[in-house]
Amino acid sequence: MRNTLENLRRKITGAQQLESVVRTMKAQAASNITQYEAATNALSDYYGTVELGLTACFRQSAPVAASKSAQPGTMSAIVFGSDQGLVGQFNDQLAEYAHVQLAALPGTKTIWAVGERVCGRLVDAGFTVKKIFDVPGAITSITPLIGHILTECIVSHSQTMLIFHNQPKSGTSYEPVSQPLLPLGVALQQGLAKAAWPTVNLPELMGDTHASLLHALIREYLFISLYKACAESLASENASRLAAMQRAEKNIDDLLKDLNQTSRTLRQSSIDEELFDVLAGYIVTAAKKKIA
Repeated sequence: MRNTLENLRRKITGAQQLESVVRTMKAQAASNITQYEAATNALSDYYGTVELGLTACFRQSAPVAASKSAQPGTMSAIVFGSDQGLVGQFNDQLAEYAHVQLAALPGTKTIWAVGERVCGRLVDAGFTVKKIFDVPGAITSITPLIGHILTECIVSHSQTMLIFHNQPKSGTSYEPVSQPLLPLGVALQQGLAKAAWPTVNLPELMGDTHASLLHALIREYLFISLYKACAESLASENASRLAAMQRAEKNIDDLLKDLNQTSRTLRQSSIDEELFDVLAGYIVTAAKKKIA
């Protein structure tokens, strides 16, 4: 009986230590969600400025069609996943969604993966991943990552480039989404050209700066789109991890309740046996004295 109680105490101690780790990870995930959501929201003002610049450019020029220099039938996709585990179906759902979407499109696909785990899922789905990028571990690491992506991916010769990532929803839920990155569609350009200007003084570009300005603004538009996708992916990853830690915490609580209940039952049984032994000894002693 004593050995069984000791084993239970060790199990209870181990479960309590694990619960402490889970609570720490849960708090860290919740904190990360807040930071990445704040980073995403902070992009809105900057995006508004870039959008106004594109509006000014497109108001003075006809929409630019997709480049014909690209290899026909080629397509690129950037998939933002995770490097770490404990994220539930985060990578599986995203890889399945990307597989379904890309399988429905014609042409040769080139995949860039952000995260080793989602890369493995994409390879299992039959895709060839050209390059793997490390997932940023902090907000300050997002900008260098986007710079590398812009340098290595945007210079490719594909006509079409898509982004796949998980987007946060309410609570700890998320959903996989996709977004066309290149080329800038004629409809988008026309929509920006017709957008209302916030003041009565309409913009006007002077000199020969139109082409260089448009190029710079498009690059900023690409940067914002990729940064937003990465930040939303990281927020979704931490939301998935938070949900996993909440489930783990509940399971540990249930386990501790069972272990404590079993321990109390065994302890009470041990006490009862000792009381019975004492009572039996008393009865025997009293009987001997009575006979004597």
